[in-house]
Amino acid sequence: MNKTELIAKLAQMLNVSKKAASDMLNGFISVVVDSVAKGDAVRIQGFGTFARSRREAKTGVNPQNPSQKIKIPAMNVATFKVGSEFKAAVRKSK
Repeated sequence: MNKTELIAKLAQMLNVSKKAASDMLNGFISVVVDSVAKGDAVRIQGFGTFARSRREAKTGVNPQNPSQKIKIPAMNVATFKVGSEFKAAVRKSK
């Protein structure tokens, strides 16, 4: 399912226009991205937790030239930890 299909499904479930569903989804995404970028975790009980994690610097290998080593800088990365209800629903599905 892509974003357009998700918006259509939300509009149908909530009995609102696609524009209203799009605004709600975009607002949700914006709040999550802004919060995680600032270092705050967003926890939705049963669904999961969006958070920021620090990945330390490391040495890697250039895939185009395996004999060449490259330095990969430290960076912040987004993480998502699946909630218990979400995990259980996926495990039950066929």
